[in-house]
Amino acid sequence: MTPHSSTDATTGPDDQPGSGWLTEARAEVARDPDSISRAFAFAARRVGRAPLRPDVDPAGVVHGTLDDAARAALVVALADAVGTGQDCADRLVSLYRQGDAAERRGVLRGLDALTERGDLGRADTDTDTDTDTDTDSSTDTDTGSDPTVAAGLDLAADALRTNDPSLVAAAVGPFGSRHLDQHTWRHAILKLVFQGVSLEAASDLEARADDELDRMARDFATERRAAGRSVPTDLDRLTSPPLSSHPLSSTKE
Repeated sequence: MTPHSSTDATTGPDDQPGSGWLTEARAEVARDPDSISRAFAFAARRVGRAPLRPDVDPAGVVHGTLDDAARAALVVALADAVGTGQDCADRLVSLYRQGDAAERRGVLRGLDALTERGDLGRADTDTDTDTDTDTDSSTDTDTGSDPTVAAGLDLAADALRTNDPSLVAAAVGPFGSRHLDQHTWRHAILKLVFQGVSLEAASDLEARADDELDRMARDFATERRAAGRSVPTDLDRLTSPPLSSHPLSSTKE
């Protein structure tokens, strides 16, 4: 889950439709980890697809949905049952690869929940990664001996290659913020802006923003102005001084 979500993914969306089902599903995963596949597939039918923060995120792209939260809770239950070693990593990869977009979001949100709970080893994000060459490499971080982190990085990289805003947003939550290398993270942030997704989706944005991201944001703004298009106001969060001080700047379309 993102830090802006009001739902605790270790327990799931309490007092929401389907909360009884989720409690039972989590208990079943504890008894039989294989049951998570069926629970993942049925989550949306049981708890619904409503946004967690309808007041500010009516589509559920930034802060997630009820079924995102339910699946994240199931991932936590899985980690409690099997640990966060290779077995967990393999199961999460299978859930992601075999799932639809919503189920893939659920895996990514589950990685967020495990990160926030402190269950995943820290990977050293390389803030000095060379950004002159754009590659499809997922990361060049040291994931140490934590296979779930390594698997999560591959899944986050896959999500960032898609054009699905909800998957991109889910990939830059607490897990992505903590483990994605700086090069990949910068491009993910610019992709959010390009897709028109609020940067509220990005966890620890200010902590990871740097001079290179400032430059990239300014170049993006210059390209938009040259094409006669408006400059997203979210770019102000990436630059100093803010781009809104530019006389040709305008609000987001």
